[in-house]
Amino acid sequence: MRPTGLLHLGHYHGVLKNWIELQHSYECFYFVADWHALTTHYEDPSIIFESTRDMVIDWLAVGVNPGNSTLFVQSRIPEHAELHTLLSMITPLGWLERVPSYKDQQEKIKDRDLATYGFLGYPLLQSADILMYKAGFVPVGEDQVAHVELTREVARRFNHFYGREPGFEDKVASAIRKMGKKNARLYQDARKRYQEQGDSDALEFGAALLDSQQNISLSDRDRLLGYLDGEGRIILPEPQSLLTVSSKMPGVDGQKMSKSYNNTIALREDADSITKKIKTMPTDPARVRRTDPGDPEKCPVWEFHQVYTDEKTKQQLAHGCRTAGIGCLDCKQYIIDSIIDELTPIQQRIKEYLSDLSGVDSIINEGCEAARDEAQDTIEEVRKVMGLSGRR
Repeated sequence: MRPTGLLHLGHYHGVLKNWIELQHSYECFYFVADWHALTTHYEDPSIIFESTRDMVIDWLAVGVNPGNSTLFVQSRIPEHAELHTLLSMITPLGWLERVPSYKDQQEKIKDRDLATYGFLGYPLLQSADILMYKAGFVPVGEDQVAHVELTREVARRFNHFYGREPGFEDKVASAIRKMGKKNARLYQDARKRYQEQGDSDALEFGAALLDSQQNISLSDRDRLLGYLDGEGRIILPEPQSLLTVSSKMPGVDGQKMSKSYNNTIALREDADSITKKIKTMPTDPARVRRTDPGDPEKCPVWEFHQVYTDEKTKQQLAHGCRTAGIGCLDCKQYIIDSIIDELTPIQQRIKEYLSDLSGVDSIINEGCEAARDEAQDTIEEVRKVMGLSGRR
């Protein structure tokens, strides 16, 4: 997540609640993407520095657990920059130019000069972020799927160039023998059916067979998987998109909640400010007077009820709106109360973390150390296959 200002309800409902769920099922790496923030905020980076620690505090306050996840700051792991540089040597320029968000963001963000290499290359830096930890899944919304697909293409191209380690065939033969005669025969048959007939079911069967093997190492599994699909040893695994449900959290103007639209409610917003913002929200234009009936579907406030209000209450409110049995301010009060109730415990935890900044820094430092240990293992392997193993 890029540190470009205070986190808001859109971040919480659209991203952070999903992170909290994922940390119970996966080994997760969550990081402050301060280098990415520089792609659009390079002229005045002060907001990046100010937001970095605050962002981690907000993560902790909503329930991201450093005991279950690795939390770190991107720029504290210089291996990300090195992997980005090395991947840039093999990535065709056209791949970056065709990323949908490249031209789209240039059109939307007119107040900044985005004609920089950093902005063009940031999807490849994202790829380095992902491939550094050999991620199996990347939680993204539909608008980010293209970035994960680019990462898959980069990994595939890298493995094609560098996956043929010295003695590859001999190591493959040795690994096959470890599988036992029956499994070795099944594996060889699956490889033949896939490579000669293009049988995708055979590829899936072979991969599942390798996953079930207890007598082979992880390195041997990667070699056999590469031998199976013809790519060679898989050095950088291809990640999958873990599609998340798009947040329907609206802004106070009815558009998607975004700092760019200046329509947010921050996680640290005080009750008076929340009340003022919701009470001044536009409603159905047809309700000029209290006695005028309205249509909930034409009211921006109704979008908040989709997030915060149970089905029975929504039916009652919709009926009250259509019959003028309830006023707009009464309808809005449900949202005001719900948001304040949701944020009160979060804001209390924020205060507790703010009173112990050394503890927060320790969490960040420990996360950075753990992430760097993983990153160093990957970058050493990448240097070796690219002929740079003599370095350092």
